[in-house]
Amino acid sequence: MTTLAGLRRFLVEPQGREPVQEVCEMCATPVPPQHPHLVQVAERRMVCACGPCAFLFNKILFDNPGAGGGGYRRVPDRYVTDPDFRLTDAQWDALQIPVGMAFFLRNSAQDRIIACYPSPAGATESELTLEAWEAGVGGGRLAAELEPDVEALLVRRDKATRRGTDEAGRAGGCLLVPIDACYRLVGLVRLHWRGFDGGADAWREIDRFFDDLRDAARPLRPEA
Repeated sequence: MTTLAGLRRFLVEPQGREPVQEVCEMCATPVPPQHPHLVQVAERRMVCACGPCAFLFNKILFDNPGAGGGGYRRVPDRYVTDPDFRLTDAQWDALQIPVGMAFFLRNSAQDRIIACYPSPAGATESELTLEAWEAGVGGGRLAAELEPDVEALLVRRDKATRRGTDEAGRAGGCLLVPIDACYRLVGLVRLHWRGFDGGADAWREIDRFFDDLRDAARPLRPEA
């Protein structure tokens, strides 16, 4: 199991310390806190970008997917939910993820699905069989929408999601999100987690994070 690179930019600076001015990693122009990201596919590395560089790389790769060896892809900004998505306890258990949250991305360089979960140590990879993926999260309609390398399916399935249908939907469910949203979640866990169970502050931040994602998400169109 390995920790994903590129998490430090999503951790909040401690109180009393001036935040580090981030710059575009393509042209060194200073960028605001909310800025586009690119993914360096081979290294799975998140790259900060200014608006012009993000636009330029997006256009180059759209017009010519082989440009630059396909090394960079722009992270989109769409958030999608499937109101009809269902995941049973047995399907979740088959994924063998030891916590109640995980995100799943398709790595184009390795041509496989990678499952990761947030922990106090960072984002940690979990072994994932193709059968468990296809029978559970990968069998939903959101999986068919997933853009390789730059988007993920983010699933929350902790105790709060098992109390009933209504609260399950409120607590998390499955969302298609930009990959940098998953890194923000990992940053929240690393920053706020205390002790064995995380503590009230950590879960308050996690709940707020998922509330914001649901507010930003549009529902997938019903099947015809």
